[in-house]
Amino acid sequence: MPILSALNINVFGSGCSDCSDCECQCREERKQNYRNELMKRSTSCASFKSTNHEAYPLLLAPNLTQTYKTMSTSSDTLGHAELSGSDIIATYKRTMEKSVITEKNKQSSLVTIFSVWNTIMGSSLLTMAWGVERAGLPMALFLLVFMAGLCLYTAYILLKVNARHGSEGCEVPALCRTLLGGGAAALARAFSVLVLLGATVVYWLLITSFLYHTVNYFMDVPASNITVYNSSILCRKNDPLIGLPDQPVVDPSPYWGLHSTVPVYVAFIVFPLLNFTKVSFFTKFNSLGTLSVFYLLIFVIVKGWSWGVNMGDLLVTAGRGGSDAAVLSGMLALSFYIHNIIITLMSNNAKPEKNGRDLTIAFLLVTVTYTTVGVVFYICFPLVKSCIEDNILNNFEMHDVMTAIARALLLFQVVTVYPLVVFMLRGEAAALCSRAAGRLPALLMNLAIVTLSILFACFCPDIGTIIRYTGAVSGLIHVFALPSLLQMRSLQLRGKLTWWKGLLYSLIIVFGTINLVMQFFVA
Repeated sequence: MPILSALNINVFGSGCSDCSDCECQCREERKQNYRNELMKRSTSCASFKSTNHEAYPLLLAPNLTQTYKTMSTSSDTLGHAELSGSDIIATYKRTMEKSVITEKNKQSSLVTIFSVWNTIMGSSLLTMAWGVERAGLPMALFLLVFMAGLCLYTAYILLKVNARHGSEGCEVPALCRTLLGGGAAALARAFSVLVLLGATVVYWLLITSFLYHTVNYFMDVPASNITVYNSSILCRKNDPLIGLPDQPVVDPSPYWGLHSTVPVYVAFIVFPLLNFTKVSFFTKFNSLGTLSVFYLLIFVIVKGWSWGVNMGDLLVTAGRGGSDAAVLSGMLALSFYIHNIIITLMSNNAKPEKNGRDLTIAFLLVTVTYTTVGVVFYICFPLVKSCIEDNILNNFEMHDVMTAIARALLLFQVVTVYPLVVFMLRGEAAALCSRAAGRLPALLMNLAIVTLSILFACFCPDIGTIIRYTGAVSGLIHVFALPSLLQMRSLQLRGKLTWWKGLLYSLIIVFGTINLVMQFFVA
């Protein structure tokens, strides 16, 4: 701890520290040395001066050092776009760290690649096939490659800007404060809050769905008003090609409703977890994120192999696109979202000169994973493609064993992830507004988040819609606008900003704006 060490040296190492006749002189020297140490630390990242003095924003025990150490040992995914132990570290450092400094453990390129891959992957996997169906296969393949490349480029921009103007301890809000001013830093934090808030709603919807179907499975409750084409495949959509009316799910009991009572029951399970004094307990289950990703890959490949290729309605569905393609582009802006923590993740790389290569490989793995799940499920799905749900598990009958295992696994994972997401949300809110710090504001914020999640689960339980709007809004700021503005400002300060570079980065911002606007014209 540099500051504490400096203080000890200055207090006990001075030649006149025990002499009364030079007491004033020693006191002045100690003050001056202390100010010098503070200046050394603050110059590495200007924005940290505004966050290190904040009160604790979370309901945590005083044992903060142990919590930090526990979190820093994990790099596993927590789900989306998602959240990892690295996310928690970044938030912890920005909002809680005062004088405790833990030496970073550097990691190899291979570990860094899989850490980034693992962090990006999340609940978007469940909606990818639905996004492919909405965009149409040709447009979907183009968007997957295009959005992956664009998001990779803007993430790399942040690394390059930080290398010139920041430090390992900086993140996007800090860079914004240094290069663009306090308003841009506040904007970055505000939209980080929006991303996390969207994640909490999506996770609540997933917990509700997984709990509902898992309980029904063990209680052996039969499905009602659902067309069953074989032993496992369902279609709930209104589709004129197969003459089906829209068939909503009929709950087996008025006390057990997917969009009425179960979201409230979830609150009794989850809300106490939000007030745990040691959130590091939940990081012990982070490995389930990796396990669930691999299981979903195997799940889709096995189902696709058993179905075979089914593209009989290709001529009908290939024409989809136009405004509906914005569904997938909005989703992908969130699916490839890692920009708010990319500097923290890559700063642990033992070979920072290889960051560009490692980041490219990680994004390539993510693109391959999304393409495998979305495209394979789409081309092999044996029914009319419009039957594909925004949660692919809802296309399977309750008694399908592989589906039941997936739901049970994901239920436990998301329940353990949710408190960590709320942890980060409270931390970002406290960094944005100091009044959000403290026990009472944290409790009130927990209540507000849970209430909002219940309302969405009851009145707007569309996971795909929430993901695409959240992705389009947050993507405009964090993925497209801020990296471009930071790069242009950096080039301007170095005298290297040309008109064609300014045009290029302006076009990136324009694309993000169009992507957001198009969400309101989706049929």
